[in-house]
Amino acid sequence: MAPSVQNIFLTYEHEFDTVDVVGRACWLRKVDPLAVFLAPDDMASATASRKVRAGQLRRVARGIVTDDLDVPLEQVVARHLYELVGRLLRGAVISDRSARKGGQPIDAADGTRILYVTHPERRRDLELPGHLVSVRPGPGPVEGDAAYLHDGVSVASLGRALVDNARESHARTGRPARTLSRYELEQWIDTLASDFTDDRFARLRSQVEQVADLLGEHDLGEVVSSLLAAAQSTRRDVKVSYPALVARRDGVPVDTRRLELFDQLVAALRDRAPEPMSTSEAGEPRRAVLPFFEAYFSNFIEGTEFEVSEAAEIIFDAKIPQARSADAHDILGTYQLVSDPAEMATVPGDGEQVLQLLRSRHATIMQARPDKRPGQFKTVANRVGSRVFVAPEEVIGTLQAGWQRVRALDDPFARALTAMFLVSEVHPFDDGNGRVARVMMNAELVAAGQVRIVIPTVYRNNYLAGLRGMSVNGRADGLIAVLAFAQRWTSQIDWSSVETAMAELEATDALRDATDAEAEGIRLQLPARVQHA
Repeated sequence: MAPSVQNIFLTYEHEFDTVDVVGRACWLRKVDPLAVFLAPDDMASATASRKVRAGQLRRVARGIVTDDLDVPLEQVVARHLYELVGRLLRGAVISDRSARKGGQPIDAADGTRILYVTHPERRRDLELPGHLVSVRPGPGPVEGDAAYLHDGVSVASLGRALVDNARESHARTGRPARTLSRYELEQWIDTLASDFTDDRFARLRSQVEQVADLLGEHDLGEVVSSLLAAAQSTRRDVKVSYPALVARRDGVPVDTRRLELFDQLVAALRDRAPEPMSTSEAGEPRRAVLPFFEAYFSNFIEGTEFEVSEAAEIIFDAKIPQARSADAHDILGTYQLVSDPAEMATVPGDGEQVLQLLRSRHATIMQARPDKRPGQFKTVANRVGSRVFVAPEEVIGTLQAGWQRVRALDDPFARALTAMFLVSEVHPFDDGNGRVARVMMNAELVAAGQVRIVIPTVYRNNYLAGLRGMSVNGRADGLIAVLAFAQRWTSQIDWSSVETAMAELEATDALRDATDAEAEGIRLQLPARVQHA
């Protein structure tokens, strides 16, 4: 039995019994499962050796044993890593690349998990099964560093982590460099600039300067401070290479997470074989009827609900209901855009043109709602539920960078879908974003002589679910499938008159309430299937 002089209770994510301490010897008794570490001094080593020989303990590493006889030693160490570091390297500070990862080990190519620390006295690494605690000589905890999971080990503050990672290092065979590359450091700082408020970012700059003084690393502190200044666009002379930080330095910041999301969508669309659906709307009655229903459904999705007959009076007879003048003008403004052949054949060629066209189209749709600031980009952040859209200061840069991705696509359907998702995900206006997004989508199709995409009422939940799946989980397949089916449905409807269109809309359940239809197991049907049923 291990000798006991004092009991120390630990706070950790698992429930512990006690730690018995005698001099430098430490025997940690674990409640669940069995896992006893013994760091014996001379007086206890003989006992530990006898137990190892008797099969009652297993040796983890020099001076460390466990009574867990079943679980692989790599897993035992992983579960107790910070206890071991706290006991064997008391005063260690998790730093460098591990600090960037929130205190977690880094996976090396050979399967080893590396925890990078600094220590004021120790020079040698600590090797454990499946793990390496890589030690760099350096100061112990300083102001701002925080205790990490176990007494005796701390994690570097954000300011210290940035300064530490400004230090140059080199990768070894199969193992990453100890610190971030300059490019990775710039990427991290851009992310912080996107996530932090101006006040919080200013406090971070102050912390970096303070930490650099405490560590005696003034040159490294200056490197980080200059990058932080570039991120705030107050030092445009700073040389940076990470594209998003370049844009931020030059006063046109972008949302890098959204750009990565757009890249995922573009990659998925490029893997999809094009399925062109050509059409000719010129000189046909559908030139008025199809845009009418496009405007009607696009507003219905956003909660501007009228009966089809009421919407027809608003658009074709200019009968504006006094009680709902703003709602009526929403539909009318949308129709003015989508029924104009010249307007719908206009697509932006570059980032500046997309800004102008978005402002113009938004102003037309929202002309009766001055409180929504028609044609002006948002100045206050917006959200839907827990989904927060692009920050106001990143709208212009993200739209311009996103539009480069749209123009790089050859397939009109791919361009249309990406254009719609770009506007939807940026959400550049106070209101009316969905309607503008769908106008941008169909303009890409009309300009290429392709069938438009109409999202009928019954298909609303499918459409929104596709958007959420792409936005939240990066799942492009659902959104692509939803819009591809909607385009097929649109191509098969007879838009020659309001009456013929209404008959097919009713036959395909297009006018059903989405939630009610879902509860009843009713789905949008293709006209061809209905006719053959």
